[in-house]
Amino acid sequence: MSSSTIIADRGEFIDALRALRRGHVLVHAAETWGGCTIDGGIVRTAFRPLSDYHLIDEYENPQGFEHVRYFRLNARGREFAERACRAWERRPLLERLATRLLG
Repeated sequence: MSSSTIIADRGEFIDALRALRRGHVLVHAAETWGGCTIDGGIVRTAFRPLSDYHLIDEYENPQGFEHVRYFRLNARGREFAERACRAWERRPLLERLATRLLG
């Protein structure tokens, strides 16, 4: 894990964990902004911490496109996502809203 990895947008990060926990796939098509998506939604900053913290693993998608990478939560990621989503839901609504507005 990189010591310089930060979670730039905690709201997006928790949204990504939630979607991946439900079985959605993170699609990494390019290194540019908008190059990562989950269920059609653009993932701007969450890919790097998910990868650096070893929460996702790449898998081979036989129905996928050439040069496109596909990721799912691994066992460590599922455990982390469960804890993080529970902790997020316990936070007061105003705190969650402020986090989403401020990152």
